[in-house]
Amino acid sequence: MTVVPVTSADLDAAEVSWFAALCSDDYQFLGVPDGTLRSSWEHCSQIVKTAEDLGFRNILCPSSYQVGQDTLSFVAGCAPLTDRINMLAAVRCGEMQPIMLARTIATLDHMLKGRLTVNIISSDFPGEKADSAFRYQRSREVVEILKQAWTRDEINHEGEVYSFANVSTDPARPYQTGGPLLYFGGYSPDALELCGQHCDVYLMWPEKMDELAGRMKAVNAVAERYGRTLDYGLRVHMIVRDTEAEAREYADYIVSKLDDDYGRAIRERALDAGSLGVSHQAKNRELADQYGYVEPNLWTGVGRARSGCGAALVGSTDQVLSKIEQYRKMGMRAFIFSGYPHLDEANHFGTKVLPQLKTCSLPEAYGRVPATTPNTPLGAGERR
Repeated sequence: MTVVPVTSADLDAAEVSWFAALCSDDYQFLGVPDGTLRSSWEHCSQIVKTAEDLGFRNILCPSSYQVGQDTLSFVAGCAPLTDRINMLAAVRCGEMQPIMLARTIATLDHMLKGRLTVNIISSDFPGEKADSAFRYQRSREVVEILKQAWTRDEINHEGEVYSFANVSTDPARPYQTGGPLLYFGGYSPDALELCGQHCDVYLMWPEKMDELAGRMKAVNAVAERYGRTLDYGLRVHMIVRDTEAEAREYADYIVSKLDDDYGRAIRERALDAGSLGVSHQAKNRELADQYGYVEPNLWTGVGRARSGCGAALVGSTDQVLSKIEQYRKMGMRAFIFSGYPHLDEANHFGTKVLPQLKTCSLPEAYGRVPATTPNTPLGAGERR
């Protein structure tokens, strides 16, 4: 497969991230709520601290309107508890007035000394059913206003959703030059246009490798029209064990108590349940074999009990390393992994696979913040 151009240097290294389960979606058995794994500050902050100690370079802090933790408040609370891991904060565009959002993100960036990245999300709000084109237009304007706030002395914007004239940006300048990197996922033409013009990392959910390559080429074509190149990333669940048989057995175990009707209710209550990306995850399940595998080591069973990212890499340490290497050769450099339960699976991946990967921090690779010890693997418990 053709490697798609990327913006940052050193294709040898990848940003390997974990997932903070803020949205009441941490389970031992999928679709069976467990009070000990509920979305609490204590539980979710422990996931962050564990991921940092294991050597993960970033952690996605998601956003949802289910019961859970507020993303930006959570990220602020993690700032004094961490000193190395980056925080990838999911922001739903339109939830906060964009100039106030710019100030909030800039403040967080200073609190974290540049260890902040932002995941741009376009979605409906509770009680809202907006046209897709409007949602992406709203997100486009939010991103354009953020960039003005972070790089100019004044904000001047006249759009379909927002209008501002001669608004001072003081003191909204972030710690990072130009502001945090913007990660983005979406499959529609409007989504690709927004990402190609304004964002830095295009995130995908798991599909067959040919499908992923096609998405990378499509958004790269948009970026080229604007004289830009992007980095690419994959958000996927993870089950890694010493042998493939053990990994597949555990995959079967975590869905062994799932009621499919309840799993469908979980999927449908999500505000992104009707999105194009979610429909492609459903298509994966339809194409999978009788055991739920849509291609070697890619298991679609997770999607039976959650909306959004609906598949996992399942296999031995060597198989998972090989799969990551295949993705990396396609041009992917940002990986966001997760597993059920999140603390246990962080330890499995963090001890079996992560020490064998060369990792980097993308904000450092982009020169947004000074490099510490760039592009080198971190051992468990290592501090800088």
